[in-house]
Amino acid sequence: MRVWRWVFLGVLFAAFILRIDAFKLGRSRPTERISGSAGDVLEDDPVGRLKVFVYELPSKYNKKILQKDPRCLTHMFAAEIFMHRFLLSSPVRTLNPDEADWFYTPVYTTCDLTPNGLPLPFKSPRMMRSAIQLISSNWPYWNRTEGADHFFVVPHDFGACFHYQEEKAIERGILPLLQRATLVQTFGQRNHVCLKEGSITIPPYAPPQKMHSHLIPEKTPRSIFVYFRGLFYDVGNDPEGGYYARGARAAVWENFKDNPLFDISTEHPTTYYEDMQRAIFCLCPLGWAPWSPRLVEAVIFGCIPVIIADDIVLPFADAIPWEEIGVFVDEKDVPNLDTILTSIPPEVILRKQRLLANPSMKQAMLFPQPAQPGDAFHQVLNGLARKLPHDKSVHLKPGEKILNWTAGPVGDLKPW
Repeated sequence: MRVWRWVFLGVLFAAFILRIDAFKLGRSRPTERISGSAGDVLEDDPVGRLKVFVYELPSKYNKKILQKDPRCLTHMFAAEIFMHRFLLSSPVRTLNPDEADWFYTPVYTTCDLTPNGLPLPFKSPRMMRSAIQLISSNWPYWNRTEGADHFFVVPHDFGACFHYQEEKAIERGILPLLQRATLVQTFGQRNHVCLKEGSITIPPYAPPQKMHSHLIPEKTPRSIFVYFRGLFYDVGNDPEGGYYARGARAAVWENFKDNPLFDISTEHPTTYYEDMQRAIFCLCPLGWAPWSPRLVEAVIFGCIPVIIADDIVLPFADAIPWEEIGVFVDEKDVPNLDTILTSIPPEVILRKQRLLANPSMKQAMLFPQPAQPGDAFHQVLNGLARKLPHDKSVHLKPGEKILNWTAGPVGDLKPW
């Protein structure tokens, strides 16, 4: 009986592809622009709308750390490095701090890697505290607002909570000295202690040159219905299997490992990027954190992202219309994934594909070198510009103090 079910699904998929091809015959435009405010915001030019002062810190906070481990340039947290490089030569940079709208402190808090290339966040709080102590001692600008006109790039798994395990991150909370600052971070989840109001959520770093080198002809048929490569279980850190990805990845495997519509595996082939370009839907489930580079990869390669992460806050959500280009599936509904995806009308799929083909959509997800108009660097600046002018309340009264410099775990208070 089960075999006949898979045969039926195979026939259904073939019919589905034919329906999509039939719709394509009547379509002349391969791309579509987002109408209304979302598209306009995506194409905003931040130059002339804000000025940023970049603190010149001793190289031990950034360049020397990178020199010790160049792998930091290619891992998913590398936005902190490239944002620094971008700002140093950006037209929004000002050398006069008295005319600055924003202040940026270049600290590479994720560039402490294990032999396997995973970032260790344990030194990050002390490193960040040390940098803030330095700028508050050598310049007057931090003290007048206690950081309310400062922004920091914190691309850890759980942002400025500085831990890769959610329970520990929640227990720690955001570093107390960053409570008034604007945080630019990859982590985004509604109603979570590690995402403060006003933060700017960004995509994880994905090497643009590497991705572009794997592009295949645009007319290549999308013959894979659902595609995913990655872990379903993390036995080493979650031996009982119910905590990792809140069980969502395990549910994908248990329900669809034998389903012919689903090309899913733990193996990561050399044709991974090419395969995504042959797929209609790409699963983007949560892991230990709700975000992953798959989201960037899916958009770049025109594969409709299937977002399985309840309450996720997506990158540049005020500029990128995620509801129109992606599919959202609640974690509890994972067992019904096949029904949900095969029920989407072909015309809806085609529109999502046309929107994904829009170059501005792809550009906003990347941190290219050199920077290009509309890229992720500029989207961060757009987000900062939209917060201006600062409310007068950000400036403290003479003698007023809000932040507690002795708050937080005892270990964080040790010198770095």
